[in-house]
Amino acid sequence: MDWLEHWAEDVNWVSFATIPVFTGVIGWLINWTGLVMLFRPVHFHGVQVRGMRQLAGLLPRKLQEVPGFLQGGIGWQGIVPARAAKMGSIAVDKAISKLGTPAEFYQQLEPDQIANHIVQVFRPEVPELVDQVMMREHPRLWSDLPPAFRKAVHERVQAQLPQVVGNVTTEIGTHIDQLLDPKIMVIDHFRSNPALVVRIFRDFGQKELNLMVLFGFVFGFLLGIPVALVDSIFHLWWLLPIMGVIVGWITNALGMWLIFEPPEPRRVLGVKVHGLFLRRQDEAAEVYARIIADDVITLERIGDFLLDGPRGDRTRQMLATALRPAIDRALGPARGMVRVAVGSKRFDAIRDSISEEAVGRTLTPFKDPEFSRRQSEKIRVLIATRTKELPPRDFVEMMRAAIKEDEWMLYAHGAVMGLAGGFLHLAIFGAGG
Repeated sequence: MDWLEHWAEDVNWVSFATIPVFTGVIGWLINWTGLVMLFRPVHFHGVQVRGMRQLAGLLPRKLQEVPGFLQGGIGWQGIVPARAAKMGSIAVDKAISKLGTPAEFYQQLEPDQIANHIVQVFRPEVPELVDQVMMREHPRLWSDLPPAFRKAVHERVQAQLPQVVGNVTTEIGTHIDQLLDPKIMVIDHFRSNPALVVRIFRDFGQKELNLMVLFGFVFGFLLGIPVALVDSIFHLWWLLPIMGVIVGWITNALGMWLIFEPPEPRRVLGVKVHGLFLRRQDEAAEVYARIIADDVITLERIGDFLLDGPRGDRTRQMLATALRPAIDRALGPARGMVRVAVGSKRFDAIRDSISEEAVGRTLTPFKDPEFSRRQSEKIRVLIATRTKELPPRDFVEMMRAAIKEDEWMLYAHGAVMGLAGGFLHLAIFGAGG
């Protein structure tokens, strides 16, 4: 035991005791600043550097992932918002595609109620629409017709609306899998709204993220004890900075592990361990479902996508085809006479013009915020129910996969801070005190 007494006499106990405190504080700072790196800023902040874009193409792939490099800038954007589009893609592949098909989402919105709402909103616009098109296409004919006849046309179109609009919503439901692509819809919205992705993490994970910061101190303090022992034995000036790198890397890695692993509860040395996010999957599912239903897969955005998305032309053509018979029937017994008077081609052009003009107005009620909000509750219930049923590993994958490739930046950040902490302690107390 002589060596132990000799070691105890030789140790500078102030230096020894401050090493775990240093590593604990550094661990806390590592995880706190790591969260800042994850979420802030939402948009890229930095400067454009001439030639940087070309140079970035020559860098190792890992360095190319640093936000801004491939865009020719030096600066930073939070890892999560920088990967918003990627997270949207993975969210669809891992979860939303399993939550329901486009047809299931559409049925949850209750097409019958949508049809009734469209009829209520569209019915008062029918006279204006018919007058507008007829005055544009054949003003003289429309002006010469008796007011009673014009009124009868308006009323016939209005009377047919429930059946016509019912056919329209049925047609949409029949072909919704070809008309609506949730993946493109989600990716585009996440890319345009990176703050939404940050909100998903913050809204249901803030408690766990705060706990991660606290555990940064705990992990750092515990890891600092063997560091203090090694430093007090070997008295080598370079040991503290090197071990600071190791402690910083491990502290950040443990923090990420604490949140996401293990996905299934298990016992380690008799202690139950379970990823912090996974412990509240049901609660997280409710928050996630609310955000998706309120901001991503909404009736408003479905309407926008159907008309203005990549398959909008097909939607418009389908709706115009469904509306044309109503225009034919609107003239009643006078249809043949009018067709002869204006000519078949001119008559068909007028009919097609009215039906095409009506397409946009038919789906305009989709964009009614109040109606969309009422219908979104049904989407929220569907997503919440299915998310709760997801296997824990799929749930973890949905939340973590988008940032997993970039976690090395957090670990490297921890290593750099650990190195700085080692040099700072060395400068104050020296090697081994």
